[in-house]
Amino acid sequence: MSDERYDANFIHRQSFIELDARERAKALFDPGTSRELAGPFDRMESPWLPMQGVTPQADDGCVVMKGKISGQAAVVVALEGAFQGGSMGEVSGAKLTTALDLACADNEKGIPTSAVMLLETGGVRLQEANLGLAAIAEIMASILTLRKYAPVISITAGTVGCFGGMSLAAGLSSYIILTREARLGLNGPEVIEQESGVDEFDSSDRALIWAIHGGEQRYATGLADALVDDDTQQVADAVRRFIAKGVPPVHRSSQVALYRNRIAALDTSRQWEPKELRATWGTSSFAEEKQ
Repeated sequence: MSDERYDANFIHRQSFIELDARERAKALFDPGTSRELAGPFDRMESPWLPMQGVTPQADDGCVVMKGKISGQAAVVVALEGAFQGGSMGEVSGAKLTTALDLACADNEKGIPTSAVMLLETGGVRLQEANLGLAAIAEIMASILTLRKYAPVISITAGTVGCFGGMSLAAGLSSYIILTREARLGLNGPEVIEQESGVDEFDSSDRALIWAIHGGEQRYATGLADALVDDDTQQVADAVRRFIAKGVPPVHRSSQVALYRNRIAALDTSRQWEPKELRATWGTSSFAEEKQ
């Protein structure tokens, strides 16, 4: 039968989305090579959440692991979307920044070390707003430094998506991996509706949300480098493929003129359909624009 429900490979898939942050991180490493740094028993909790009546988490929702991927040193940082929507605060931001900086230091010592960020996050933690903003700025600076030496890979699978300031961090990555269930965007649907009205964006329209922010659309318009199924092995294989590929000759975030020209060419007097943008900004069009 052609129905995927009866496909043997589909039956034996392990959902990546259903794993928690710690399980996701561990699944990317070569077996037996990973170890957690600054884990929950180190009690690196946010000091600000209890002051506002919020129960903190012992690892502040940020899991840091180091090990080997395809025999090469790598660090994986996973945000736990189930804790405060994966939002970034002072402690979680410091953990992510430090992991990237240590990977950079290894590269400077001649030890090739890639970084993988598992981003299920709404962006800045509202309870730590200014601290969260500062943390994201530091994260972005660390990504820019590290990506000169080794790939920085971002993965968003579901169910939270990647929004706010952390979507900017994802945009600075060497490579972005998404599933169809993933969402990636600067402003979330509720924020757009709140600021511009329901006529601009109906946040209750799930089909519209995925047509705009969904992984398939982002990949089809050249804003992501791989679209994978919700399968742990496929995600791990994509990570290995990009680590082997190395640092891209040109990072997406460096192509400022290209994206400015794209926006300038849009007729803003009408509503564009997502499929039109695929045809206009798809892979083949992207290649032609760069020539």
